[in-house]
Amino acid sequence: QVQLVESGGGLVQAGGSLRLSCVASVTNFESWGWYRQAPGKQRESVATFNRIGVTNYADSVKGRFTISRDNGKNTVYLQMNSLQPEDTAVYYCYIRRYGSNFWGQGTQVTVSS
Repeated sequence: QVQLVESGGGLVQAGGSLRLSCVASVTNFESWGWYRQAPGKQRESVATFNRIGVTNYADSVKGRFTISRDNGKNTVYLQMNSLQPEDTAVYYCYIRRYGSNFWGQGTQVTVSS
């Protein structure tokens, strides 16, 4: 059973920063990263990387968000800078492994104007 434990969400003013963390219970993966879902909207990919380290960012976060990982801690991070109200959403850690998708419980990020 794959477990993903997220942390780091919260309330921040526009222009502020947050860092999300996701600890995985597994080491092998096809892709690993972050999605988000705002109220009334579909879940969307924010930032992911594949097993050879190629990263992919949503256009809306390029230049502001950075995904990284610490292999020794089995942890992936999402550094979010210059946050805007439209970044408000529940952020989910995601991992794809052996053709199956797994999700964390989600962490709320709220950006006030």
